[in-house]
Amino acid sequence: MTELTTNQDLDPTRLREAFGVFPSGVIAVAAEVEGALVGLAASSFTSVSLEPALVQFSIANTSKTWPTLRRSAHLGVTILAGHHGDVCRQLAGPVANRFDGVPVTVTEDGAVTLDEGLARFDCTIYREVEAGDHTIVLLELHAVEHADTSSPLVFHRSGFGRLVEAG
Repeated sequence: MTELTTNQDLDPTRLREAFGVFPSGVIAVAAEVEGALVGLAASSFTSVSLEPALVQFSIANTSKTWPTLRRSAHLGVTILAGHHGDVCRQLAGPVANRFDGVPVTVTEDGAVTLDEGLARFDCTIYREVEAGDHTIVLLELHAVEHADTSSPLVFHRSGFGRLVEAG
């Protein structure tokens, strides 16, 4: 076995490549804020706790969308399906066009979820934790809908893909 060498110069490009070998699912986080749909895509979603029901995602501190999105009373989180690659790119594109042609549901509290998601959650912000150049956002779940059994959208090596079912 070879030893890892200490590299005090952790180059961000090399780190991004190394982190990219680990595939992750992709979510949409969205809400209606002052009558407008606001949302973003994130690939850092993780379940945290069953009691209380908590999930988390991370957002870059440079995000222009998060300061507006976090003002909503409730947030919608949608786990994106394998066919949502274009929707994910759209959610990362121009703010005015992020929801064009995307069927959504808006709750009375302002949570926005994509109708064709694998699972949909109605959440509130439980806590935000500063973590380097990102903020970890802990969300408390208030409602869940899980009906779709198709494969999720996967982010791997800076690109989108799908899981291949075994068997």
